[in-house]
Formats: sequence, C-alpha cells, structure tokens
Amino acid sequence: MKLNEFIEKCGFTLVNEGAEDIELTKVYCCDLLSFAMSRNPSGSVWVTVMGNVNTVAVAVLTEGGCIVVAEGAEIDETTLEKAKQQGVAILKTDMPVFEAALAAHKLLTE
Repeated sequence: MKLNEFIEKCGFTLVNEGAEDIELTKVYCCDLLSFAMSRNPSGSVWVTVMGNVNTVAVAVLTEGGCIVVAEGAEIDETTLEKAKQQGVAILKTDMPVFEAALAAHKLLTE
C-alpha cells in the first residue's frame, strides 16, 4: 500500500507529509532507538511513543515508510522541522502502541 493511501484510510492525524509514493511493507513497534536502527524494515509503519528528532534520524537511516507516534505522545518542533527537511511522514494517534500497530497491520493486509 502506498503511503498516501495509508494516510487516507488509517484514521491517524497527519503531522508531517512524506514522500507519498513510498510503498509500505509492514508494521514495526519499538521505543528503543538502538534496536530500531538495526531492525526497522525498509518501508515500515513504525509505531512508537518517541517523538524526538532521533526518531526521524532512525527513520531516514532505515528507510522507514512513516512514523506513527502513539499514546498521544508529544512531537517537538525540532523533530517536525527535521521531518520536513528529510521528507519523513509523521502521523499521530492517542491509541496505545499495540492498538495502533494492529490497526495499521489490518489496513496493510486487507
């Protein structure tokens, strides 16, 4: 599923647009950035509570598809500015990590 279609259907709040033609492959959940650096699959919907600039750096490094910041966690201005510069899509939801990941997984596999 392309990122733009996922954004349209997921029900999460779009915080920053990314490259719409990215193909999303799977869902990945992790809040430990060192783990995510080595395990986040390319094209993933990465669900996390980490809303800081390092999350954007990891998404770029791993060629992730988008970041979903769950549980209503805050996203700081530095992070938003870096996401704009790097073209990283960020979405936000109040859902718990598991529920957000499950919703994303169901959408990607329908």
